Amino acid sequence: MNKILLVEDDLSLIDGLEFSLQKNGFNVNIAQTVKEALEIFEDNKYDLLILDLTLPDGTGFEICKKVRQISNAPIIFLTASDEEVNIVMGLDIGGDDYITKPFKLNELISRINALMRRTKSSNIEQNLVQSNGIVISLEESRVFKNKNEIEVTTAEYRLLCLFMRNPNIGLMRETILDRLWDNNGSFIDDNTLSVYIRRLRCKIEDDPENPKYLLTIRGVGYRWNIIK
Repeated sequence: MNKILLVEDDLSLIDGLEFSLQKNGFNVNIAQTVKEALEIFEDNKYDLLILDLTLPDGTGFEICKKVRQISNAPIIFLTASDEEVNIVMGLDIGGDDYITKPFKLNELISRINALMRRTKSSNIEQNLVQSNGIVISLEESRVFKNKNEIEVTTAEYRLLCLFMRNPNIGLMRETILDRLWDNNGSFIDDNTLSVYIRRLRCKIEDDPENPKYLLTIRGVGYRWNIIK
């Protein structure tokens, strides 16, 4: 049975959603605040999350950002506004879909089922990212080179995932920095990024002094170069 975390503070809406979801075969857990949602999420594994945008102690955006650090579970936002800025922001930070209140329960169920189907059909592909003899197991957060495991730090792992998911594309330093948050919510600075790049090259390149995979684009940033 698929497990869903519903985060909503409107009691009248909760009752209808919970009944409809359970009627359609879903196991539902409910949270009414950001704090409660994050605590519940830490103790459980979910197949999908439904996040209300406005909560008593914050927003669904905050939950989404935290969840995306450790999980690829589909996320649907519930919003009382169809303003483009909210929709774009929700999708940009990792949301998969949104639905504007008021909505029909059947429409929500259809969207949930569609996301579930897409997720299941792509799970195998999403669990492994590989090129140039480097393999990343996303499910286990492990990195291998020529079938031998490489020990990498969290920042190095994020960097490698970003590059390998965007092969042959020049990524500006500003773009990379924007993707790498530290645990305190502060940006990693430019000098630190250079250090991480250097360390990562020492672990993945055959000759770190003459890299052929992780290339520097002078004055722009870096590019993951696929060797055919």
